[in-house]
Amino acid sequence: MANPVALYESSLSSLKLIARGKVRDIYDINDDYMLIVATDRLSAFDVILPDPIPGKGRVLTHISNFWFSKLGHIMPNHISDLSLADVLPDADERAQVEGRAVVVKKLQPLPVEAIVRGYLIGSGWKDYQKTGEVCGIKLAVGLQQAEQLPEAIYTPSTKAAVDQHDENVSFEKTVELMGLDLAEQVRDASLKIYKEAAAYAKERGIIIADTKFEFGVDKAGVLHLIDEVLTPDSSRFWPADEYQVGISPPSFDKQYIRDYLETLDWNKTAPGPSLPSEVTGFCAKKYAEAELRLTSDI
Repeated sequence: MANPVALYESSLSSLKLIARGKVRDIYDINDDYMLIVATDRLSAFDVILPDPIPGKGRVLTHISNFWFSKLGHIMPNHISDLSLADVLPDADERAQVEGRAVVVKKLQPLPVEAIVRGYLIGSGWKDYQKTGEVCGIKLAVGLQQAEQLPEAIYTPSTKAAVDQHDENVSFEKTVELMGLDLAEQVRDASLKIYKEAAAYAKERGIIIADTKFEFGVDKAGVLHLIDEVLTPDSSRFWPADEYQVGISPPSFDKQYIRDYLETLDWNKTAPGPSLPSEVTGFCAKKYAEAELRLTSDI
């Protein structure tokens, strides 16, 4: 099957562009709603790379919508009741973003990324090797790379601007940023969502090693889950049948891209290096496989 046409940047003339993020283009609809388009851009080490992953935006949108629906009993989310046709009556414009765009409620985003780690890997593993801690949280002695933690841990970070690096912060810092009540709600919701999703994914042959969530509040101060949820962009997915402690397992997510980039002479600042077609193609296949495992009927 031929690769889908990649969309690096959307162009909708009927709506006002609010922002282009690392992956998403955001358009204004009215005082209550906006349109989020998931492009095929890829960011790694907080740098937007010049080459897209064909079809990635559609995969991210489908997986996120699946989780928003499945996890709706835990808390509300930003998905609206409006369809794409309601806000993009022009068929040509609609075709450009079909399957990769959602109409969402306008909410006030919170200034932290809510990161949950269930396994010792990535920057957490590097941190642990140096300090015996992950983001200031003391862990048991003698843990190995990729080992499952006794309990998932919450390690928030601040949100960085495009091409800037996120900064890990303590829970106490999140209290300073948004108050004790909201900080506790975000922490508790993040851990609850992760645990439920990780149990479901494991039944489908995927280990969710870690992930990040974003939250916003409505005018009444009610917490909502926003942005994307438990996708290969926001999470580290491992095939359960290839998992073993002591190595960095193969993955369904952009860790493959990160590992490739680590082999290059690149200082992890913009501009990012170009990716060979075999690298982007392999990554696209892994994204699609994760989508199939998580969202298909067994």
